[in-house]
Amino acid sequence: MGMLREPFGSVEDQTVERFTLRGAHDIEAQIITYGGALVSLRSRDRHGRLGDVVVGFDSLNPYLHNSAYIGGLIGRFANRIAHGAFSLGGTTYRLARNHGAHHLHGGIIGFDKVIWTARSISDAAEPALELTYLSRDGEEGYPGNLSVAVTYTLTADGALRIDYHATTDQPTIVNLTNHAYFNLSGAGNILHHELQLFASHFLPIDTSLIPTGEIRPVRGTVMDFTAPTPIGARIHADDEQLRNGRGGYDHTWVIDGAAGELRHAARLVDPASGRVLDVLTTQPGIHLYTGNFLDGTLTARNRHVLTKHAALCLETQHFPDSPNQPQFPSTVLNPGETYRHTTVFRFSAE
Repeated sequence: MGMLREPFGSVEDQTVERFTLRGAHDIEAQIITYGGALVSLRSRDRHGRLGDVVVGFDSLNPYLHNSAYIGGLIGRFANRIAHGAFSLGGTTYRLARNHGAHHLHGGIIGFDKVIWTARSISDAAEPALELTYLSRDGEEGYPGNLSVAVTYTLTADGALRIDYHATTDQPTIVNLTNHAYFNLSGAGNILHHELQLFASHFLPIDTSLIPTGEIRPVRGTVMDFTAPTPIGARIHADDEQLRNGRGGYDHTWVIDGAAGELRHAARLVDPASGRVLDVLTTQPGIHLYTGNFLDGTLTARNRHVLTKHAALCLETQHFPDSPNQPQFPSTVLNPGETYRHTTVFRFSAE
């Protein structure tokens, strides 16, 4: 139990630090101040052996050249905004087009590429690290000075909880998440992992990965994970949505139940190790990304070569392109309001 603080390199004479949090049930997390990245998360398998369940690197340099957003905090707006533009209060704001014709994950220098200010807010039972960042008005094209605080906590019941808060001095849009890549085996691919999503609808995408605006039932489609299903069971099917996702899943599901309430979003099981990950969130959606763009050019900890489907993301968030799709839940934040949401990653073994 507790927290260790140590240097992890530097960027332009700014020191990057690594914090190791050790909590109950032997769960351990490492976070760095560059990008607020979750670089390691260790839990026990069915035989009691500790192992890393997220993709990470043991040095800073791979994070500085990390085009896959591995482990990072994502903002101001997670996922895609069509054509890098949105309108708010009668003004059109133009953002970087850093993913083809579209804006992705906050732009060229998103929250995953800045150095956050860290402080321990731990108590004896639950070690916690608070990260803060001030995103200035106009940064990456977004309006308003946005004050952001993200807190990583190892809870007494053996989970990693992430709490997000933000305030602004001008109307703006906000959609924050964490881009951890999970592999509960710690090696190989995730096609044998069994996934259950507590979601009866998903958002279809077009060929450029932008939601079409439809909210479609999953029943009878390759998107149906309402019962535990191996990731690889249908991933190679000849299906338009899987083709649009570049040979895998890169889609948002609409979580059942009321957004704003902490509820079950996903359950991921690795039959080989017995590790189980339960994801709970207050967000309206969960985005499943099966590493379709990983191409083997990155090698993570333990010589894990990141080829296609080497890991998956379960990103709790608002819907992609929400500023341009009024039928989706609003992502507008006004002065005097507080953006907040919570996501819990709970580990066990069976």
